[in-house]
Amino acid sequence: MKKWLAVYFGFTKREFNGLMTLFVLIGLMMSFPYLYGLVKEEEQVTEAEQQAVLTLALLDKKKLSDKKEYNFEQPTVKRKVSLFAFDPNRIGVEEWIKLGLSAKQAGAILKYRAKGGQFRKKEDLRKMYTISLHMYQQWEPYIRIANDLENSPALNSKTYPKQVHIKLAPVVVEVNGADTTALDQIRGIGMTFANRIINYRERIGGFYKKEQLMEVFGLDSVKYEEIKDQVVVDVTKLKRINVNTAEFADFKNHPYIRYKQVNALIQYRKQHGNYSNIADLNKVAILNQETINRLAAYLEF
Repeated sequence: MKKWLAVYFGFTKREFNGLMTLFVLIGLMMSFPYLYGLVKEEEQVTEAEQQAVLTLALLDKKKLSDKKEYNFEQPTVKRKVSLFAFDPNRIGVEEWIKLGLSAKQAGAILKYRAKGGQFRKKEDLRKMYTISLHMYQQWEPYIRIANDLENSPALNSKTYPKQVHIKLAPVVVEVNGADTTALDQIRGIGMTFANRIINYRERIGGFYKKEQLMEVFGLDSVKYEEIKDQVVVDVTKLKRINVNTAEFADFKNHPYIRYKQVNALIQYRKQHGNYSNIADLNKVAILNQETINRLAAYLEF
């Protein structure tokens, strides 16, 4: 064929070799799409196979995990229960544990009692979330609550001394001379309020009426109604201020008068002379009638 082409077309050897190379390149270019499709299809099949293998591996792992979880499940620990007669309002943690509760469950019952909770009848125990129905049924014959015991034949055969309630006379405290110990005896007034009352009393110079106690921080009208019949005031114990000799320091901590009002009171006196009576304070423009009325009990001329 090489000779025929050389004779027919007059190709030289070099031209013939170039022509063959061109044919080979054209053939490769024409077959490239087909070859690429085969390679792509092979890759896709391999990818699908890998996905299937991965899915099977995950399923096997889940089955193994479920099997392990089932095999290693810890058995429920049964607590030893000792049954004995008990009053749920009186026994402590150790007794509750002997009855079959955990320390945490027993603590919950004691916390309930500490907040004022009581078991007035056997059935009240069933209201506690820490006590199961099975536990209650075991305990029920052994529960002895004080109120229930009154009807017990064993107790009815015994005689108990009758309790005598002595009615104490109400305490009455004079608040302008009382210390914290005396104030603490007032029902509804603890040491916190006792200290607050004394601190406020020192600031204003004493109380000239009981209603002033409501000016003490935290002592509202409800608290006042509770204590008002237990207190009295002695106005002779008030600490008074002489307005004709007073300086700024004498009014410094008094809650009834402000700094500017004190300054105006003193400056007016220096310019116009001493005050004769409470009415003269109306001449100080910055002092309103409400302020004058509140201060009147603490001033002298």
